[in-house]
Amino acid sequence: MGLIKYIKEEMQIIKERDPAIKTPLEVFLYPSFKAMLHYRIAHKLYKKKRFFLARWISQRAARKTGIEIHPGATIGKGLFIDHGIGVVIGETAIIGDNVTLYQGVTLGGTGKEKGKRHPTIGNNVMISAGAKVLGSFTIGDNSKIGAGSVVLSEVPPNSTVVGVPGRVVKRDNVKIPREDLDHVHLPDPIKNDINGLKNENQELKNELKKIYETIDELKKEIEQLKTAGK
Repeated sequence: MGLIKYIKEEMQIIKERDPAIKTPLEVFLYPSFKAMLHYRIAHKLYKKKRFFLARWISQRAARKTGIEIHPGATIGKGLFIDHGIGVVIGETAIIGDNVTLYQGVTLGGTGKEKGKRHPTIGNNVMISAGAKVLGSFTIGDNSKIGAGSVVLSEVPPNSTVVGVPGRVVKRDNVKIPREDLDHVHLPDPIKNDINGLKNENQELKNELKKIYETIDELKKEIEQLKTAGK
């Protein structure tokens, strides 16, 4: 891909997914743009087995942008990293097209295992601020990972995941994440569980109250019978 074409595509991606951008020239100031430009160069060198030079370029980009992308990672078209500080993408990670990552996201492994040890991210996935996806499994297309989630297992397509560890709280997302980048108003399973327990507790209290009222009525009837028998 030519540099001019790449810059135009990056401008379109950032304009589409970041409401803060006001002028096209701002794209040159974005850490995501700089990190991805360095990654594309480093990745080509990595595939040619020029490992030291590839790592040198990627580490230089990490120092400048706070975004660490291993040159061995495979990244599709349209990746957008918003803000970017603290983003880490591991060597065997595979990222599909039109993926959005926010600051503090880690696509990491779980130890010193060999081979494929980092996640595969499908197309149109959004991973929110501070989320950690750890291990060799797939995040399905069109899925959304909530802020601060820790995902340790496979996520089906069109799903919303939140929590630690991450749990699927919604399936069959109506909109693909890059059309709906809201990563705040997501289902809260813990809150739902607590509310469910509160409701069950209140129902038990109501049942106990009825039982006590029945006992009181029986006591009154017994007293009345005793009085009538005297």
